[in-house]
Amino acid sequence: MKQNPKKLKFKKYHRLAKSILFLKEQKAFYPLFGSFALKSIEAGNLTYKHIEACRKSLKRNVDKKENIYLRVFTNFPVTKKSLGARMGKGKGNFSYWKCPIKAGQIICEVGCFSEMNAIKALKSASWRLPFQTKIVRAYY
Repeated sequence: MKQNPKKLKFKKYHRLAKSILFLKEQKAFYPLFGSFALKSIEAGNLTYKHIEACRKSLKRNVDKKENIYLRVFTNFPVTKKSLGARMGKGKGNFSYWKCPIKAGQIICEVGCFSEMNAIKALKSASWRLPFQTKIVRAYY
């Protein structure tokens, strides 16, 4: 899985306002590609390590012929100044990539044939995430 975007307009970005993060997600509440999905209840940030751990857990618990769809991507650079640095002298160096998550956002989907298999896989994946999630079924 790709860890960072190919091209960005700017190398460093402003930190997102917390008021934006704590709004409810307005785009998609239900799975688009799979039959079951993992939906965030709280707002938070996902790093590449969180997403990769979630993906590996899903891969381990789902059969080969069943599909896994990730709906999030780490596209937001985070900077950090060194520990001993004094105030001023500009913004810190790049540290890691993150993906800001709003409450109600779909994180990953599973196209499973059996309901019990999908719920078991998504439950094990939810333990790898740093915020509360719930399992949602697709309504077609």
